[in-house]
Amino acid sequence: MIWHSFVSTAMYNAVVGIQGRYAPYKWTARGPRSASPAAAAAAAAHRVLLTYFPASKSRLQAAYAASLAKIPDGRAKDQGVAFGQRAADHIITARKGDGRSARVVFAARPAPGVWRPTPTAHEPFSSAWMGKLRPMLLTSPGQFRPGGPPKLTSARYAKDVTEVKAFGSKSGSKRSPEQTDTARFFSGALSTQEALCDYAARHRFGIAATARLLAAANTTTADAVITAWDSKIHYRSWRPITAIRLADTDGNPKTVPDRAWEPLLRTPAHPEYLSGHATTAGAFMRALTEILGTSRVDLSITSQATGSTRHYTYADQYNRDVINARVWGGIHFRSADTVGNDTGQRLASWALTRYFRPLR
Repeated sequence: MIWHSFVSTAMYNAVVGIQGRYAPYKWTARGPRSASPAAAAAAAAHRVLLTYFPASKSRLQAAYAASLAKIPDGRAKDQGVAFGQRAADHIITARKGDGRSARVVFAARPAPGVWRPTPTAHEPFSSAWMGKLRPMLLTSPGQFRPGGPPKLTSARYAKDVTEVKAFGSKSGSKRSPEQTDTARFFSGALSTQEALCDYAARHRFGIAATARLLAAANTTTADAVITAWDSKIHYRSWRPITAIRLADTDGNPKTVPDRAWEPLLRTPAHPEYLSGHATTAGAFMRALTEILGTSRVDLSITSQATGSTRHYTYADQYNRDVINARVWGGIHFRSADTVGNDTGQRLASWALTRYFRPLR
């Protein structure tokens, strides 16, 4: 989502800088009214992608040429390309030194409740830099950091452990086939960009409204990732596989250890709280409902993991599935999902009262 946010804000600025209608993203430049917004959008996307992914130059050049071929040659096209490149350069310059891939030391001595590398790969927390990344919209990574996870000795914690132990297990689980399918559906990449473009096309959005939809969804989702990783660094919470196997060390008499327990899905190599998927889902859906002015999102989303497509009529249906999926996959406690989803919604609501607003 980080890269999507760079591309979509450059395209958004390129389009609204020509057409107006919406407030530009952290920019004041205006392009010629006679310029082609389509050419500007294509040029902006191409320049950003080529800057960050130079190894894909041949593919990007081919896609760029195909996009420009649809636009009549002439002054409007040339002006659009020039302004789109300016919009891209603005984003590229603004994001220099933002903390991408910076070395972040995560030192956490193993103790009850504290994250440590998980079976089977026992990989380190190498993505910790995402919790230190400069946000796209928020004032700081920790601006929306929620309160901590349930205490190990609490009834809430015991309930979380008992649920994921029963429903998230790789074998002998209480999951239904439908619940297993939901867990697997959300275990890989989702076609959110295609879903947004499909929505815009079916609902006959113009180029400015489409650019706004993508920019709002992608920037809030990017900041949701940063927010979730900030919490992961701060709270350092252990994963279900560790909590269940070492339940006799948590001081809670209502949790029972199972040394052989395994989750349905492979446990990601980073702390548990907050759930990244649930936080980004909340931000993504709240951004859509804020932009569309309705909870009816009408999105068809395909999972790379399963190859299947699900249609979501309402935002809360999607949020519910994501929250459940991470529990049923055995990699998150419900508290990390519900708090994460709420956090994502709150940050998106805050951000969209300040960015991508219609011009009066």
